[in-house]
Amino acid sequence: MQSYNQNERLKVMNKDWNRVILIQASDLDSKHTLVLSDGNVSLYEGVQGDPDLTVIADSETLADMFYGDITPTEPYLNGTLKVIGSEDDIVRLDFISLMIWGE
Repeated sequence: MQSYNQNERLKVMNKDWNRVILIQASDLDSKHTLVLSDGNVSLYEGVQGDPDLTVIADSETLADMFYGDITPTEPYLNGTLKVIGSEDDIVRLDFISLMIWGE
């Protein structure tokens, strides 16, 4: 989240992309919500509103991703990270990931 909010280019590019993203651990009863609004992203504990996208992975993978220890590419490609939503939203999220992690 910090990498996104510090990237002015991403914030400008996503100023019109307002989305609610549910982050759900597959092995724990843990849910968090990322809200992208007017180019900024905020993180909330629990479910906030109706999600446009849902990201599901085990808690270790999610923690490693959000601490910046791993990129989402490998878990996504091997199926341990799942993203549910419209194709357009998934492509946009993939692009944001590319801009943050550089893969």
